[in-house]
Amino acid sequence: MQLSPCIEWMFSDEHPDMGDRIRAAAQAGHPAGEFHLWRDKNLESVAAALRETGSRLTGACVDPRRSLVDPVQHDAFAQAVEESLAAAKTIGSPPMIIASGFTREGVSEEAHFAAAVTALKRAAALAEAADVMLVLEPLNDRVEHPGMWLVSTSKGLDLIEAVGSTHLRLLYDVYHSQVMGEDMADVLRGRIHLVHHVQVADMPGRNEPGTGTIDWARAMQTLRDLGYTGAIGLEYRPTLPPAESLAASRAALGL
Repeated sequence: MQLSPCIEWMFSDEHPDMGDRIRAAAQAGHPAGEFHLWRDKNLESVAAALRETGSRLTGACVDPRRSLVDPVQHDAFAQAVEESLAAAKTIGSPPMIIASGFTREGVSEEAHFAAAVTALKRAAALAEAADVMLVLEPLNDRVEHPGMWLVSTSKGLDLIEAVGSTHLRLLYDVYHSQVMGEDMADVLRGRIHLVHHVQVADMPGRNEPGTGTIDWARAMQTLRDLGYTGAIGLEYRPTLPPAESLAASRAALGL
């Protein structure tokens, strides 16, 4: 499994420019990285750094964020996806990350699910045409994202199965899943083939693996046992200088 630092936060103190963060990650032995929204980034600088280093991006977010579960926002969501897929093409076609949007008061769970399927089918068709992967990320609503609708890994996988596209998969974030009290083996068993990317951070605090309460040896063995072989996104807020932080994470994860 290849480690992929989240350069939204890693190297940010030393390098305001995202391209320079890609270069710094490569120099530190990590020719992969990911960031959040793309519209506030200099994509020409990002593309140049990727070419120079031979690095790749493992994820960026569909921008702007729009709701899957509010039909009023579906046109705006589709436009955001289309524009984000075009932007992705300029930076190596990384997977583009989607979140659900917030729960709508007075609307049934069935209606939320149906609206999400409708929006995701439309987005998946765009992704298939562009040949770029979309990844759906459940988030926690207990710490960072109060009111978020999709907080369940199992429900996220249900959505992906309902859409039925080869260009829509799950982003499984160990931190968000643990905050929600999920058992990794239970929620991923039999459906790991639907997981395209995994991210990690410890809890509480969302800092380096090894700083909190998650049993990382068990978590990583579970991923291996399930058959996951993809990248591991280090999406945490570092508490140490980059070189020390990355070394500590590698040691905690056993990679």
